[in-house]
Amino acid sequence: MTEMRKIDTAGAVALDDGAGRRRWLRPVMMGIVPLLLLIGGGWMWWSGHGRVSTDNAYVQQDMVSVSADVTGRLVEVAVRENQRVRRGDLLFRIDADPYRIALQQADAAVASARLQVAQLRTGVTTETVGIRDAEEEVRFAQTDLRRQQELLDKGFTTRARYDEARHAVEQARNAVAEARAKSANAAAAVGPYSGPVDRHPLVQSALAQRAKAALDLQRTEVRAPVDGIVAQTDRLQTGNIAATGIPLVSIVRTDSPAFVEANFKETDLDEMRIGQPASVKLDAYPGVTLKARVASLGAGTGSEFSVLPAQNASGNWVKVTQRVPVRLTLTDAPKDVTLIAGLSAKVTVETE
Repeated sequence: MTEMRKIDTAGAVALDDGAGRRRWLRPVMMGIVPLLLLIGGGWMWWSGHGRVSTDNAYVQQDMVSVSADVTGRLVEVAVRENQRVRRGDLLFRIDADPYRIALQQADAAVASARLQVAQLRTGVTTETVGIRDAEEEVRFAQTDLRRQQELLDKGFTTRARYDEARHAVEQARNAVAEARAKSANAAAAVGPYSGPVDRHPLVQSALAQRAKAALDLQRTEVRAPVDGIVAQTDRLQTGNIAATGIPLVSIVRTDSPAFVEANFKETDLDEMRIGQPASVKLDAYPGVTLKARVASLGAGTGSEFSVLPAQNASGNWVKVTQRVPVRLTLTDAPKDVTLIAGLSAKVTVETE
């Protein structure tokens, strides 16, 4: 009996100890959980305070779209996809025969214009001589008229012969007037350009046409305007027709630094300023963080520059938080990191 009482007493003590632990463990657990939540919320607030971030960001590089300045058939393609080129390197060549013929025609037009100007100047000299001849005819006709007048007064000539002499004077005077008019027209055609023949408007116009023909011939060879990497060369096929103004190939510039364009929510721009430091993490390079700075804030939201802007003047309008493009320049980039246009990135801007 004594042993049984000892066992019962020990069990009761054990049960009392377990109940006691549960009594003080419950309030501790109820206090720890809110404390952990408070600590987590405080850490999240502290980590997000003074900074804004977005994963809607991409690496960008300046690109140049190259098109033909003249229309023609492609006869040579000198580049391939992803080839590095330097400024002035040949990209493709257009059939130059039509433009070479046009240049020859322009050369002939220049020669014809110079000949025409020379003829006009010769015409001025000829008309001046014609005026002197006509004036001499007037003097001769007037002398003959005076002689016929004297003879008519003495009765040694007829009235008809006298009228012929007077008519000859009138004709000579008309010839002088006509010669002077022709001389004025010839002088007006030559104009005040009495110096070199090439200063005459006719020759200047022909020379301008020749310069255009020579420029068109030169433009049949399309060369790289900048240093970079060639892309989108699938449209450069020998035999295709190149039309003016239609891009045929793109060049990703390597002579200008890459930058990051991050699309932040409009609610994140309140404390953002130009020059603030930022960090950039690229999805293509996990664990690599690049330093950057805010270079500029967009002048409009992305929807404003879209091809089809949203029309909000409707009955089913729903307010949507807009995105504003922010450009960031990289202040350092490891040499082993290749920045390719279009890479996804996460950007965090320190606003304090």
